Amino acid sequence: MTAMNSCTNRANADANSGQTMAKQGQTTDHGLDRLTSVATQAGASGKGLPPVHLWNPPFCGDLDMRIAGDGSWYYMGTPIGRPALVRLFSTILKREGDKYFLVTPVEKVGIRVDDAPFMAVEMRKEADQRGPSLHFRTNVDDWVACDADHRLRFEPGESGGLTPYLHVRADLWAKVTRPLYYELVDMGEERVIDGKVMFGLESGGTFFAMADAEDVRAAL
Repeated sequence: MTAMNSCTNRANADANSGQTMAKQGQTTDHGLDRLTSVATQAGASGKGLPPVHLWNPPFCGDLDMRIAGDGSWYYMGTPIGRPALVRLFSTILKREGDKYFLVTPVEKVGIRVDDAPFMAVEMRKEADQRGPSLHFRTNVDDWVACDADHRLRFEPGESGGLTPYLHVRADLWAKVTRPLYYELVDMGEERVIDGKVMFGLESGGTFFAMADAEDVRAAL
């Protein structure tokens, strides 16, 4: 399929599509059905995630799809009710700069992401030869071991405090839920980093600083 034909076929499908999705999760949009089919075929091998970093298809415009701040996915303003469909789309998600796309071997479409594309909703604490090891489950059922390659970062929250984010893969991050954030704080300790006392926690042999220790003490 040529690049032009791919985008032309998408435009024709979208032009003829209805603008509804059954709340039970049944899609009636032909363009979305086609994207689902192509994404399913791209990941049909079942051997991990599709190699989206190797695909360079033509950009076919923006899709009316949004990932809300709580990790919920919407299409044309309607929640996507099927977890399996959300999981499928999450495997072909790609970030380029500040923009997000769903990518298949034959096309790339833009979507909106309000904050982070994933949520870290569960945490498991283990230990290995490096010491404590934190493992996080995302809202699409990926498990991520927190270490130097999958680090935690802490950003100022809108209503005060900090908001933690976990690196999942390829510049895609998960926002850590508030209950898990409180668990992280409970695990925290003080360490001297570059001559400054910082409050943070260790996982996978790496110490992740949250904030200046004096600021943390003052807030308690």
